Amino acid sequence: MATETSASSSDFIKNLGKMYGTYTGGFIAFILVLAALEQFGVPNKILGYLFVFFTLAVYAIIGVMTRTAQVSEYYVAGRRVPAFYNGMATGADWMSAASFVGMAGTLFLLGYDGLAWVLGWTGGFVLVSILIGPYLRKFGAYTVPDFLSFRYGGNFARSLGVIVLVACSFTYVTAQIYGTGLIASRFLGMQFEVAVFAGLVGILLCAMLGGMRAVTWTQIAQYVVLIIAYLTPIVILSTKKYGIPIPELTYGQAIADITAREQQMLATGLATVANLKPHIAPFINYSPLNFFAIIMCMMVGTASLPHILMRYFTTPSVREARQSVAWSLLFIFLLYFSAPAYAAFSKLEVYTNIIGRDLSAIRPWLFNWGELGLIQICGKNASSIDAVIAACKAIADHPGVVRLQDFIINTDVIVLSTPEIAGLPYVISGLVAAGGLAAALSTADGLLLAIANALSHDVYYKMIDPNAPTMRRLTVARALLVVVAVIAAATAATKPADILAMVGWAFSLAMAGNFPALVMGVWWKRTTATGAICGIIAGFGLCLFYLVTTRYFPGAGVKYFGMTSLTNPLTGAPLVDIAKAMALPNAMESFPTLAHPMANKVGWFDLTNIACGLLGTPLGFVVIYVVSLLGKEPSAEMQAYVDDIRKPRGRTVLEEKTT
Repeated sequence: MATETSASSSDFIKNLGKMYGTYTGGFIAFILVLAALEQFGVPNKILGYLFVFFTLAVYAIIGVMTRTAQVSEYYVAGRRVPAFYNGMATGADWMSAASFVGMAGTLFLLGYDGLAWVLGWTGGFVLVSILIGPYLRKFGAYTVPDFLSFRYGGNFARSLGVIVLVACSFTYVTAQIYGTGLIASRFLGMQFEVAVFAGLVGILLCAMLGGMRAVTWTQIAQYVVLIIAYLTPIVILSTKKYGIPIPELTYGQAIADITAREQQMLATGLATVANLKPHIAPFINYSPLNFFAIIMCMMVGTASLPHILMRYFTTPSVREARQSVAWSLLFIFLLYFSAPAYAAFSKLEVYTNIIGRDLSAIRPWLFNWGELGLIQICGKNASSIDAVIAACKAIADHPGVVRLQDFIINTDVIVLSTPEIAGLPYVISGLVAAGGLAAALSTADGLLLAIANALSHDVYYKMIDPNAPTMRRLTVARALLVVVAVIAAATAATKPADILAMVGWAFSLAMAGNFPALVMGVWWKRTTATGAICGIIAGFGLCLFYLVTTRYFPGAGVKYFGMTSLTNPLTGAPLVDIAKAMALPNAMESFPTLAHPMANKVGWFDLTNIACGLLGTPLGFVVIYVVSLLGKEPSAEMQAYVDDIRKPRGRTVLEEKTT
């Protein structure tokens, strides 16, 4: 029976190219069919439903067909995923709603300064390849806390690993579910709070029955959708405007056109110097300190995120784990290399098709986003033509056209709305929505699995019931997956902050909590359990403390740490004097920026709280080093294990149980 299963799995692996090639061709054919239906007059709403439900159905079918009752399949996909396909799955796991939906929007708003995110996220995979990924694969763990427990001897280190994992992954997954709600509410016409839970169903169908096995094969399908969806609009725009279907090559011309249009808007009164920030000027939105701090935190955080590190547990060997990182970089590069071009084309379309347009001639698509509070004109939600005209008439001497200072668009809808801004066929808008949904679902699947696996494997099985049979372990894992998913959806429904800010926090928390202990555990045999435990507590604790106090208790910063200003994370400029604001009886009403979800408090060294990992990580390394030197060195057996982990060949250090 085992031989039959092995043969079946081998045949499946051999046919992957044929299966996914057929799937890609079928998806392209599906797009062409919908494009034809649009020409025949099928309503846009129906096209939106077809895009969303067709792709969700495909993911659900893959999830159901790859269900499993084997522990190793559920946790690490049987460690049989080839490097090429694991790289593609990692790309989908990585390119979350923040990358797909938020990245180009951030570059749209920040211009040059937004490159900090791209540089940091891309560079992180180099650290994964060099410092951590292959060695965790050689160790043979199911989860990151598994490694911490073995290397540092016991459940205390495991418990700390679980705490860090849940803190950073829950923050991250909430942002992804928020992204699914945003897309579903726009393209399915649902209320946002309901749409969040509708997206949750798609997430659970992919992950619950098959675990990592189902998530892996689903993520490959999702990568195909998201990369086609991301590239199609800008390829069309590049071809229409400049005659070259490679937007990365026409990006420079788009920047030149943006600069010329900016000067024209200033000359005609459609923009003011105060609200027009040149797209290519550096350090307008971030100080140099925060620019490079974000790069560092995104880079090191990438090498510390549990759901990314878990992907390298699934390859057949250490060598393929390294190759998988290289493939991951290629697949991620395709999107990240295109994100600056996407932002440039989006900004050019806004400047051309919206700014300067007569209020009575505003296109109806804009009101769909305005009803959700994501586009404002003249300080009010652009929910209807009457609302826009009334809001602008209330402004003295308003010229009756949309000026740059009148127009506010949420960064999270730049990518989703660009096809509509550019006047492209609605089928392109539906395609982009399907891509954004694929990006959010793929990352949410990986994150939820990381959390549920840590709770079921590291807490339940390793600490509570070590003798639990396989079926009970998997039942607990699936039940916890549902519970965590529902809690995350309920949190996302409250719209706690924008996608990019929440993702930034997750990276810093992972960086401060995981990176020092993982790197020192692999690369310094002298690291002791006490040193690692103290380092995790110190580094993660400082990072979390800084994040919470600056984000939620700015008054405490004034009282105890001398913080004096509240700054906008996008401009870095002071918004209000905190000390004065907190002295007022109705501070939140008097200064709305204090309650704004993007409000970002700074304190020590004027460091943005998104980069709080820059404080916690060095402290973690120092504490681990000093405490380890003060204690007794690890046993000779443990030091031999560490040597073995660093050897690419040989048996896996932690042998798996076959029952």
